[in-house]
Amino acid sequence: MKILTSITREKLMQVSTATIATCLFKKGFKNQFIQNVQPLRLGKVNMVGEAYTLRYIPAREDLNQINVFSDPNHPQRVAVENCPEGAVLVIDSRKNARAASAGSILVTRLMVRGVAGIVTDGGFRDSAEIAALNFPSFHQSPSAPTNLTLHQAIDINVPIGCGDVAVFPGDVLVGDDDGVMVIPANIVNEVAEECVEMTVFENFVLEKVNEGQSIIGLYPPTNENTSKAFSVWRNINNL
Repeated sequence: MKILTSITREKLMQVSTATIATCLFKKGFKNQFIQNVQPLRLGKVNMVGEAYTLRYIPAREDLNQINVFSDPNHPQRVAVENCPEGAVLVIDSRKNARAASAGSILVTRLMVRGVAGIVTDGGFRDSAEIAALNFPSFHQSPSAPTNLTLHQAIDINVPIGCGDVAVFPGDVLVGDDDGVMVIPANIVNEVAEECVEMTVFENFVLEKVNEGQSIIGLYPPTNENTSKAFSVWRNINNL
């Protein structure tokens, strides 16, 4: 797994998924927002971390009885214990929330181990308890508490699909109140830098709009006076 630098992580903590989406769109990436996945609780700090993946397939009854969870090598349990500190556990649940991707005990274990967050395109058990944790968690909807064996964990840290987005191990996920963006690992540093710059400019634009200025020529900055005013504003605010 590639190392996400502390500098890049800090930059991504400051920017929105909307800004990241715009940045990636400019680079030709149009399908990086995980669909139909939302935070269990709003208002938490950004989730930022490299992807560590877990893949589920439809369960087959003769291979996925309740006793499979007693196996210390069960892929779900291994993923929870091996997901690196600072990474995000990303689960391919086939966009199926009928069976739980995890519950509060496993998610608490991830939190205690220093993992940065968890994302599934399925659902969680104990969703209210998970929402109360100081831990970014994203899912589609709560799962029926008793449906433990409708899918089975099969692969760890392989390329997966999550919410119709390809996620490769080491890609960087950023989650906020809107949802989760996936940044390809090879461009994460430049994306983070560009998004910080975009955010600074958008803060300037918001200030001007709140002062009553028209967006024509301001956003996007097609009027040359906008760029000059932005430079002055930036110097005044030491940005």
